[in-house]
Order: sequence, then structure tokens, then C-alpha cells
Amino acid sequence: MTAEEFKITTLGKAALASPLKECAFVQEGRTVVYDTDASVVKGYIDRNEEIPAFELAGPREKIFHDPAWSRAAILTAGGLCPGLNEVVKFLTLTLIQRYGVPVVYGIRYGYRGLNPRYGLSPLMLDENVVDNIHEEGGTILGSSRGEEDVDTCVDTLVRMNVNMLFCIGGDGTARGAHAVAEAAARRKLPLSVIAIPKTIDNDIGFIDTSFGFATAVLNAGRAVTGVHNEAKGAFNGVGLVKVMGRDSGFIAASATMANPFVNYCLVPEVDFDLESGDHALLPHLLERLNKRHHAVIIVAEGAGQKFFDDKTELRDASGNILKKDIGLLLKDRITGYCKAHGAEVSVKYFDLGYTIRSVPAEGTDAIFCGILAQNAVHAAMSGRTDMMVGHWAGKFTHVPIALTVRARKKIQLDSPLWTSVKSITVF
Repeated sequence: MTAEEFKITTLGKAALASPLKECAFVQEGRTVVYDTDASVVKGYIDRNEEIPAFELAGPREKIFHDPAWSRAAILTAGGLCPGLNEVVKFLTLTLIQRYGVPVVYGIRYGYRGLNPRYGLSPLMLDENVVDNIHEEGGTILGSSRGEEDVDTCVDTLVRMNVNMLFCIGGDGTARGAHAVAEAAARRKLPLSVIAIPKTIDNDIGFIDTSFGFATAVLNAGRAVTGVHNEAKGAFNGVGLVKVMGRDSGFIAASATMANPFVNYCLVPEVDFDLESGDHALLPHLLERLNKRHHAVIIVAEGAGQKFFDDKTELRDASGNILKKDIGLLLKDRITGYCKAHGAEVSVKYFDLGYTIRSVPAEGTDAIFCGILAQNAVHAAMSGRTDMMVGHWAGKFTHVPIALTVRARKKIQLDSPLWTSVKSITVF
């Protein structure tokens, strides 16, 4: 990594005094070091190289956009996630109440709402409209997947006189925001484009956690408790839980740690076999049933895809590969294997997929939503663009979008998380 890759794009000199009062402003130039290993940092110093570091988020004393002449737009795109409405609310309130921005548009159904051919008029957001939306799951703006012509989107923003666009979503949404920011730059438009990371899979790179993830883990954990009771309530009972996680198993691993009833945690990052091989699940499970007469399995949706005979790839509108149902496959294979070996088994299958992503954010997750949104507004008002508000080493940060979308974050098998999962599971 080089320090240059962490540089944030700005629209120009921030020369206006911020309207914020009694505020702890962040001094320009303050950063959060990317690699917190002291020996790695020392290596950069010894080589006389600039240390890669994120720009520290927060309000600036000088801003670029004149609030009185500003118009902001907010959109939510991709799949649902706990906390979307919280972020919309805090963006709206910070823009209107703290900076005095007179107009805040809610763009309907993601980037689709910026294409006039759909006829989707924006929702006017104010304190009354967002008053209690944090109590609701989902998003009042609606969401969608898929690309829209970027120049068409920018044309719409120009007609609306929007100079700040907030895009709430995952890596696909961030790529869309990056494209809008680049198109605006080509036209020399003073448009701040700020992405806010949303994915319950927690798989966005260069960000240690995204909003909605903690709530998803909490709700998955509540379900695991009931699944454990179901498994123990039957002779040779198996409670099988599928959770989201196309390419990264953070929900499955974290729910396992939060609720140590789980005996088997299956994630996309770790290969396993079914009936034979060095890491075969079914013989191990049968052995446990013969000894303990119950088991709980949690599996991420992207695990075990090699077991499907049909190798045809189907994709959603955002280009994500649609995973085949590993939960149903495991249910059938467990039942068949036990029957073939003369063993009784009762498999209860629970697919938590969509149920844990459409609830409101809870506890510290809701707080996290609010602070992310506030820092997104501070970044936009200061004239920053083509960036995502992130979190790293306990600090809120500014991350270039091009950096965040480079690769999806995955569980590191030597990490404390996976080491801890392995210490409390049996497989």
C-alpha cells in the first residue's frame, strides 16, 4: 500500500466559515494510520516513505459549500439492511438543523430515481418526515439494484441543482457513487459525492465494520437460541441455520461467538467436504449425534457451493452471483446420510436470510448509524468527494471509494475471530 492511495479528492479550497457552534473541529491533516503494527510503521519510517493513513473524519472549521445555496440528495441502493432509516434521518437532521441546508431530496429506489424514464419524483425530506422513521425497518426511500446511465443521473442532479449526493449502500452502490463523482469531475461540476457503507455481510474493504452488521448478529443470535432448544428437544435433533454471507462469513462466525450453542460454523472462506475427505462434515456430525444426540449448525449462504452439480452462474441486477441454497442441500444430505447409516435424525431448517436484514438498528448499531451520517455531512460540506465514510482503529475516517471497492473483505483464518470460533466449535 502507498500513502497516495489514501488521498481524498476535494472540489477546491474550503474558504467559508462553518456555521457550527461550540464544535470540536478536526484540524486538516489529521490521520489514522492504516497498519497499526508498530514494526510495519517503523519500516515506512526507516525507508523514508510516507505512512499510509486515512484522513480523520469530523467537522471542519472551513467549509466549501455555502449552506444557504445548497441542495442535498440522499439515496439507498442494494439490499435492505438494519439502520437505513437511521442514516437517512441523521443525514437529514444534520443538513437542515446544523448546517441550515434548505432543501434535502430523498431519491426513490436508488439510482433508478435519478433516471427520469421511471417517473419517480423525489421525496422532500425534513424534520417531520424523518421524525420516527428510525423505528421502522427497511428504507422509506425504497431501494433497487442495477446500473443506470451515469450521465443521465448527473443530468438529473444538475437540473435539481444538487451539489451534495449521499449514497447509502454496499460495494455496488459505492461503485455507482464513484462513477457519478468521476462524471461530475469531467464536467467540472462542484458536486460532493459521499458513500456510506451498508452491508450486513460486513465485507467492504478498508472499513472495520459497517452499519447494520451488529444488529444482524444480534437477531441471528436470538434465533440460534431457539434453534438450540429445537435440536435438544428431539432425539438426534439437528438445528440448521442459514444466514447471509455471499463471500464472507462474518455473520455466521460472529453469531457463533455471541451464542456458543453452535457446534458447526460453515463459512465461504473455509473449504469442507461432506461424506469423505480430511474435513468431512457428515461422518463427524453422525459421531456427535451418537454421543450427544443433538447438534446446531450455522452456515453462510456462500459456503459449500462446490457441492451443486449445476454450475450455471446466475447474477442479480447488481452483478452479484446468486448462491444456490446450501441450507436445503445440507438438510437433504444430512437426512440421507443418517438414514443410510441406520441412524434416526430430525433436521429443523431455519433460513434467516431476509428476516434479519429488514429490522431497525438496535443499541450501539443505531448510534453508529448516527455518527456515520453526521460525518458524511461534515465531509460533503467541506468539499470532499468520491469518498466513503469509514471506521478504523476506533476512529471515523475518510476512505477513497476506489480503495474500498478493490476487493471484498473476508475472514482471515489466523484472526482472533476465527481462532475463537474454532476454539468453541467441534468441526
